Amino acid sequence: MSFTKRTNCGEYGLPDVGREVELAGWVDALRDHGEVLFIHLRDRSGIIQVVFNPENTSADICKRASALKSEYCILIRGTVIERKKDTANPNIETGKIEVAASGLEILNRSRSLPFPISEKAMVAGADVNGIGSVAEDVRLRYRYLDLRRPSMQSNIIMRHRIIKCVRDYLDEETFIEVETPILTKSTPEGARDYLVPSRVHPRRFYALPQSPQLFKQLLMVSGIERYFQIARCFRDEDLRPNRQPEFTQLDIEASFIDEEFIYEMVERLTERMFALGGISLERPFPRMTWREAMNTMGTDHPDTRFGLRFTDATDMFRETSYGIFRKILDKGGVIKGINIRGQSDRLSKNVLQNEYAKKIVPSFGAKGMTWMRVTGGVLESNIVQFFNEEERQKIIERFKAEDGDVIILIADTSWDAVVSVLGQLRLHLAKRLDLVREDRYCPAWITEFPLFSLTGRRITSNHHPFTAPDRTDFNPENREELLALKSRAYDLIVNGEELGGGSIRIHERSLQRKIFKALKLSDDEVAKEFGFFLKALEYGTPPHGGIALGMDRVIAMILKKESIREVMVFPKNRRAYCPLSKAPSPVSRKQLSELGLLDLDGGKWVEGKKVMNR
Repeated sequence: MSFTKRTNCGEYGLPDVGREVELAGWVDALRDHGEVLFIHLRDRSGIIQVVFNPENTSADICKRASALKSEYCILIRGTVIERKKDTANPNIETGKIEVAASGLEILNRSRSLPFPISEKAMVAGADVNGIGSVAEDVRLRYRYLDLRRPSMQSNIIMRHRIIKCVRDYLDEETFIEVETPILTKSTPEGARDYLVPSRVHPRRFYALPQSPQLFKQLLMVSGIERYFQIARCFRDEDLRPNRQPEFTQLDIEASFIDEEFIYEMVERLTERMFALGGISLERPFPRMTWREAMNTMGTDHPDTRFGLRFTDATDMFRETSYGIFRKILDKGGVIKGINIRGQSDRLSKNVLQNEYAKKIVPSFGAKGMTWMRVTGGVLESNIVQFFNEEERQKIIERFKAEDGDVIILIADTSWDAVVSVLGQLRLHLAKRLDLVREDRYCPAWITEFPLFSLTGRRITSNHHPFTAPDRTDFNPENREELLALKSRAYDLIVNGEELGGGSIRIHERSLQRKIFKALKLSDDEVAKEFGFFLKALEYGTPPHGGIALGMDRVIAMILKKESIREVMVFPKNRRAYCPLSKAPSPVSRKQLSELGLLDLDGGKWVEGKKVMNR
C-alpha cells in the first residue's frame, strides 16, 4: 500500500477539472440515489464530493462503495469533474467540482458513532445534526473522534499558528527558547503542587512545576538575557469551570529591562496573535492601577467594554439624617453607586425593589441596596424623602444624572464588601441590559498591585515572594507599612479575562531576605526552600523581569470559544478527570511499595507543600 500519489481533498477547484487524483480520508457523509452513490470524503484539508456512477465506475467498485458507512477510512482514485450548476454546493470549498471514482480501497472500517462528526450538509439548505446536545464527558471520552470534526481541527490548527506566531515574534526580538525541568522542587507559596515520588530517593518527592519561576530567574543569572518557553504547568487547584490542572503558558523573562519594555513588547505580540483571528487591537493599551480598578469596577480584571463605573458618594452623606447611612459612616464605612443611564423603562420600580433589592443584590453579599430614578429632573424612590434637598441635588450632580437614569447605591462598613457587590452587580446589569458588545476587544494593563495581603493574621505575598516592591526603605516588622507597599507587578486583561501577569523581580539578595523576613520565614526555612536561589543572587544577578501568558485562555479568546477545553486536544473535565484515559486511577500495591509509600512516615500523612506562580 503506497500513498506517494495522495493529495489533499480540500485543494481542488475548477482549474483541476480532468485531473487524475488519489485521495485518502474519512467518509464524512453519504447520499444514496439508488444506482448512484455520493459521499463526502474528508481529510484535514477539507471535504470533496466523490460520485460512484455505473457510467464511470466499475460494477465491482460500485458494489464495494455500497457498503461504505460514516467514518470508514478509505482511499479513492478518480477524475475531477465539474458539477452541474444546479448541484453546486456552497457548503464546502470544493463545491463546484467532484471526483468521479475509478478506484476504492477500504483502509479501515468504523463502528457506529457515539455522536455525529459531519458538520457539512451534502445538499444546499439541508440541516446537519449538531453536537450541541452531546454531553461534554461523552465528547471527552471519545476525544479522538471529537477531534476529527472540522471545527475542532480548525481550533487545533489555529492554536498551532498562534504558537508559531509567538515563536517567530520572540525570535525576531532575540529571545531564546529554553526548556526548564518538569521534575523540580516543592517550595512554599501559591497553589498546591502535584507531587511525584522518587523510587531512587525513597520518601523524597519531586513537584511538577506550577511555573518555571525560579529557573527562569536563574537563566537571567546565567546571562541568557532574553528567555521564553511554551511551558507546560501544573496546579492542583480548586476546580472552576474554565480551569485545568495542566495548562500551557507562554513564559518570558528578560534582563536589563523595566516595565515599559514588557508593556511595549507584549502589546505588539498580543496585537499579532489577535490579528490571526481577524481581531484588531488598538495600541498602546490603557493602564489602570489596581486601586482604580477596584474602586471603579470592583475587580482586578475588569471588563472595560462598557461603562457603569462606580462613583464614590461617601463624603456626600457625612451629615445625613438617613439612619442607615449614618450608622455605616459612623463606623468608618463606604458608600458607592452606579448610574445606569437611560434604563429607567427597563428597570421599573417593581424590578428594582422586588428583584434587585430583595433577591439579586443580597445574593452578591450586600446587606441592603438603595435605588433612585430621575424623572422630571428630580429623584424618586421609596426612601428619597429621607434626604434633604441639598443631598438630592448633590446626588444628581455627583452622578451626572438625567431623566431616565437609575442610580443604585451600596453602603457598608467594609470597602471590600462595597466594591465586591457593585462589581458583581455591574456585570449582572451589563448582561441583562445588553450593554456588552461581543465584537469589541478591550485590552488593558492593571498595575501597582499591593505587594502583600493579609491571610487570617498572616502577611502573605500577593503574587509571589520574588516580586519587586515599589520601594526598598520599608520595615519588615511593620505590618501597616508592609500592607501599604505596592508591587512592580502587572496583569494583562482583555474583556474582563486575565490573560497573563508578571513583575519586575528582586535581583538583590539583601532585599530578597528582607521580603522573606516580612513573610516570617525563618533562616532555616529560607535556607531549606530557597537556599540554592539565594546563593545565585550573590553572583552579579542583573535587574530582570518577565510575564507569563495563559495560552489556553488567549487562544480561546481569539477563537471566540467560551471554554479553554475547546482549544486543548485532551483536556480534563470540570472535575479534573479524564473520561478518555480514566486518569487519575488507582495503582497497584507493588508500585506503591517500590516507591516506599506503603509505610510512609509510619503511616502518617505527609502534608503537601505549595509553590509560587508566575
